[in-house]
Amino acid sequence: MTPLPAPATWLRSRLAAVLGPRDGGSAVVEFVTIGVLMLVPVVYLVLAMASVQAAAFATESAAREAARIVVTGGDEQQSQQRVVAAVGWALRDQGIEADPAGAVEVACRAQRCLTPGADVTVTVSVDVTLPAVPAGLSRVVPLVVPVSATHTQVVGEFGAVP
Repeated sequence: MTPLPAPATWLRSRLAAVLGPRDGGSAVVEFVTIGVLMLVPVVYLVLAMASVQAAAFATESAAREAARIVVTGGDEQQSQQRVVAAVGWALRDQGIEADPAGAVEVACRAQRCLTPGADVTVTVSVDVTLPAVPAGLSRVVPLVVPVSATHTQVVGEFGAVP
């Protein structure tokens, strides 16, 4: 009875018979090719997630500051101008190009926003365009990711209605 060859030796001999002579030095080429093919999607994913995260930071800070401006503002008309300016500044700070007046929505539970004890809710919404996605793929892949943040602030009890 002849002893069986070790599994690794048997596999190596079978592969040599099927594939032919050994390919000397091709491991480096294969490693670089597979490395690049794996690295490109990872880099794209990091860029896309960085864009979405920047928009999340921008909308959250814009909503928070806009609610604070409305609650501490004396005049509703002047507060609205300050809100649009603050939202624009917060969005531009994170590199988001959006119309601040169209991105912000202020809602109040009370008839007048500055009534003491009233809730003021500010919602900031932007659409983040994914980087390097061709417009022709819009039917298959969404080209934008909607990002929004909401912040509610209460008007102080000792605040005066102007």
